[in-house]
Amino acid sequence: MYRSLLGLFFCMMVGGNRIMPKLADRKLCADEECSHPISMAVAQSDYTPPDCRFIPVRRGQTLYIFSKLKGRGRLFWLGSVQGDEYGEYTTKLGYFPSSIVQEEHYLMPGKVEVRTDQWDFMCH
Repeated sequence: MYRSLLGLFFCMMVGGNRIMPKLADRKLCADEECSHPISMAVAQSDYTPPDCRFIPVRRGQTLYIFSKLKGRGRLFWLGSVQGDEYGEYTTKLGYFPSSIVQEEHYLMPGKVEVRTDQWDFMCH
């Protein structure tokens, strides 16, 4: 058991992955896997992330929102940025404050409540 845990820890460190503290225990999604975006939003201000769980956002960028944290983390949403420098491609998923965006297009209802796990807050 100890060796397998040590091996898992080593793989995570070599791969650059770090488990960070959970921001919330539950989240709202469009589906059970949180694989479909709930909505599209436009950033109203810039945001500089405090750590690797969050993504940088620039005013005017479009974001696809995949989940909205509940409870103590309710001020944060998970999404990806679609911006000029990335063209057709979206960036990595990350958290950002819901207060910096204005939702513009609702794609699917975000009514499926799902428990978060350690992978939701892992740095890649």
